[in-house]
Amino acid sequence: MDKISSKHMQPRHRGEWGSKLGLILAMAGNAVGLGNFWRFPRMAAQYGGGAFMIPYFLALIIVGLPIMITEWHLGRFGGQHGHGTIGPMIYLQAKERVKPRTALVLGSICGGLAFAIPVLINSYYNHIVGWSLNYAFQSLIGRMGPDVDKTAAYVDAISNPLPAILFWIIVMILLAVAASKGIKKGIEAWSKVMMPTLYVFGILLAIFALCTPARPDTPNLTALAGLEFLWKPDFSKINWEVVLATCGQIFFTLSLGMGLIANYASFLKKDDDIVVSSIATVSLNEFAEVVLASTAVVPLAFVFMGKDLIDPSMGSIGFSFMAMPNAFNSLPGVLSNIVGACWFFLLFFAGFTSALALFNYLVTFIEEGTKFSRGAASWTAFLVLIVLGLPVVIEPILNAGSQIYFDTVDSWVGSYLVLILGLIELIVVGWMVKPKKTLEGINSGAKAKMPLWIVTCFIKVITPAILLVVIINATISKVQTGYFSLTGGENGHILWTNIGRGMIIAVFLFGLIVSIKLLKREYSKDLVKNK
Repeated sequence: MDKISSKHMQPRHRGEWGSKLGLILAMAGNAVGLGNFWRFPRMAAQYGGGAFMIPYFLALIIVGLPIMITEWHLGRFGGQHGHGTIGPMIYLQAKERVKPRTALVLGSICGGLAFAIPVLINSYYNHIVGWSLNYAFQSLIGRMGPDVDKTAAYVDAISNPLPAILFWIIVMILLAVAASKGIKKGIEAWSKVMMPTLYVFGILLAIFALCTPARPDTPNLTALAGLEFLWKPDFSKINWEVVLATCGQIFFTLSLGMGLIANYASFLKKDDDIVVSSIATVSLNEFAEVVLASTAVVPLAFVFMGKDLIDPSMGSIGFSFMAMPNAFNSLPGVLSNIVGACWFFLLFFAGFTSALALFNYLVTFIEEGTKFSRGAASWTAFLVLIVLGLPVVIEPILNAGSQIYFDTVDSWVGSYLVLILGLIELIVVGWMVKPKKTLEGINSGAKAKMPLWIVTCFIKVITPAILLVVIINATISKVQTGYFSLTGGENGHILWTNIGRGMIIAVFLFGLIVSIKLLKREYSKDLVKNK
């Protein structure tokens, strides 16, 4: 690429994926997370079953795939110049059309967002992974039986200091160990074990769910009736709210707009096929979400809960940690423990592989900003996330299970800021680089070449336009529900709401400042000339 400082003409040695299979499984592990199994089934049921699935698949094709390919392209491009974080990738792409100092602004904003998003998500996501491991352990030893109040058990799991902190720390240590081993011996090796195991548990639960008979007191609530409830389309329920929900789910489920896809793709070889890799990643994720989650979770929940599974007040966490264990209690003896353990180990493996991708982004950010070794960067990331994760564990302990801080950070970062980062990525790649040059980068090493109209129609126009509409409507919705209020706070809890808001701003500003310094250090000659 022209006008790149000589320092990056020969990329640093950053490690590479050991095999194509390992890369695909790691990427799938990044995408396949808790949202596949606890968020998707409830959303699909809540928004009309088949009425949700029609716009869902359209959003997958029109929004999901173009952004997925864009992020794979950005990642491999950045890796060739020694970068694994979004800020420098956006800077180098934007510099094709605008002056370096303008590109610096774009790169720094994206760098700050791409630092804040994975770090803040990781700060609370690791706790959920810890809860899953705790529940899997409790199920194995028979402590989740029918005589246990599941609501009280959940409150105890998050507000009792011993289990809340213990399982969180265990997860954090495992993440640091896996990341410290590097790409091939760490992330790839763990993904090769966890992802196949996840699919096995999912298939076993799906078979069990389909074979589960209706209860004598509710003979109409069968597993097949549950599938019909999910897949039978009611076209009268398709509306703008459903469309917005499907777009949000696509971002959530594919880990888009977080910098994670680009980070993993930065470790690709120059001739790796990113077209096939993108499609394979999406396919494995959709198999887990649409096939396994729909077949395992919805029929089983429908048999024991009926249409109560779509109750919005339950929330995804309540559905996973309270409603589903209650459903398992209807099973006889040891079978209840086994099925419960399978469910929570499934959540643990899905959550851990996604948490590892989030964790690795912070490790890469530390490596690029300092002279730390991989191991030192991993344990530094461990300490950073311990500090940032403290409010998530402290609030429930102090306030009897309250999770306002958790909800505030999640609502802003996990479903709003990701959309903004994704939009900027599309604008930079689609409008600041010539379409033929973008296509050349995407098709490099590809056996099945993408046509030019994918770039000119989708990456440049259709996908960013849809995303802009979604962001505008999401902003309007947040204004109407008081998310921008400085006095009321979300749900009326101003203290922990503002602590969450303050944390988001502080982490973003830190990432922004570090990104500016990194880009100024790496591309000082370009910025001085500003041509």
